[in-house]
Amino acid sequence: MSTAPRTFHVAFTGDFQAADGTPKYPDIGLDVLAMHPHITQSRFHEHHPVLGADQLAEAQGVVVLTPRVTAASVAQSRDLLAIGRFGVGYDAVDVEACTEADVLVFIAAGAVDHSVAEATVGWMIALTHHVRAKDRLVRECRWDERSNSMGRELRDRTFGAIGLGGIARKTIAMLESFGMNPPLAFDPYVAPDAAGGARLTTLDGLLKTADFVSIHCPLTDQTRNLIGRRELALMKPDAYLINTARGGIVDEAALYESLRDGRIAGAAIDCFAEEPVVRPHPLAALENVLLAPHSIAWTHELFRDIGRAVCQGMVELSRGKRPRGVVNPQVFERRGFQEKWSRLRVVDSGAEKANPT
Repeated sequence: MSTAPRTFHVAFTGDFQAADGTPKYPDIGLDVLAMHPHITQSRFHEHHPVLGADQLAEAQGVVVLTPRVTAASVAQSRDLLAIGRFGVGYDAVDVEACTEADVLVFIAAGAVDHSVAEATVGWMIALTHHVRAKDRLVRECRWDERSNSMGRELRDRTFGAIGLGGIARKTIAMLESFGMNPPLAFDPYVAPDAAGGARLTTLDGLLKTADFVSIHCPLTDQTRNLIGRRELALMKPDAYLINTARGGIVDEAALYESLRDGRIAGAAIDCFAEEPVVRPHPLAALENVLLAPHSIAWTHELFRDIGRAVCQGMVELSRGKRPRGVVNPQVFERRGFQEKWSRLRVVDSGAEKANPT
């Protein structure tokens, strides 16, 4: 019977650092790991769009920022216990392949709620107050045209969330002080008695009623192209679409046509079907849209909170405890994972003597 290792090694993907090896972000929660002497850490020397199997040789846990995780990434991962996604989206991770390889996948559950909610509210104000147009009037010395850019307040308007997870709930809470109408939500996985302050409705009902249609659901086979021509045609002409979730949920060609023809008032888009955007995007030619490179919510506080959540998850795994935000809980039922976990977890006088739970 092998003895437990004295250390548990956590590696970070190469995109956490610049080309010269210096950290890109001042705080990604490494203080959490530093509190535990049994945790060692490193960063991959190079960034690859797809996580390479050769990069995983020394790691028990890998914190992934942007690389995709494929079946080939984890196929030979004898000592890899977990992939921790630096965020809450995991559509770039082949979760089924990870499960088959006895690799746990977890996300930073709850860590992004405040930052994304704040960015959503900020975008709502920027859209309705025509911030972009008014900024341009000053820069182009067109002061006398300001009466043509009258805005509208959030007061007495209706917020509609597609997906009622933590981010949507936090956004609704932030909007309470703006004097808006009761919020709407579409989420087939939420029971009416668990909707909090939102009123659950159908997708069509939300689209017909909401002044702000804000997307907060994951990208899945069920949500891909969820918002297409038919759905956009249901929206009010003075309504706005906001997507801080994932590209692919909105049909971008249909959205372009709706915005171009003035069938909806505007949109704010943070994520795209193909990322990164390396050539001019059709939406960029329109005046009634705000765009961001999948980073509208990126703040120092966000990266700190995400990092602390993921690092704490690694610490818990190293001690034989289940972390928050597990995406593939069925892996706990696999004998191969349990054997690996028992072999790799670090046991000391303060650790649990029982089997991992």
